[in-house]
Amino acid sequence: MPKSRIRKKADYTPPPSKPTTAIKLNSRAWVAPVMLAMFLIGLAWIVVFYVTDGSLPIDSLGNWNIVVGFGFIAAGFGVSTQWK
Repeated sequence: MPKSRIRKKADYTPPPSKPTTAIKLNSRAWVAPVMLAMFLIGLAWIVVFYVTDGSLPIDSLGNWNIVVGFGFIAAGFGVSTQWK
């Protein structure tokens, strides 16, 4: 029986590399200070409310002052989504 020819494997050639492109990020230097300010304002609002037994920051809001403080903190988290 005749022997079949042995096929020679081609040398490995790596796939062509993709051209690198520089990623251009927008300058959002305002995000970090605004985010931290919102966090700190919210925290200070809640702490002042508890330390003054509800008479400050706004007496007429009563326990809704806690919601306002957490609103500032939530706004800080909302701003943090813009951080790159």
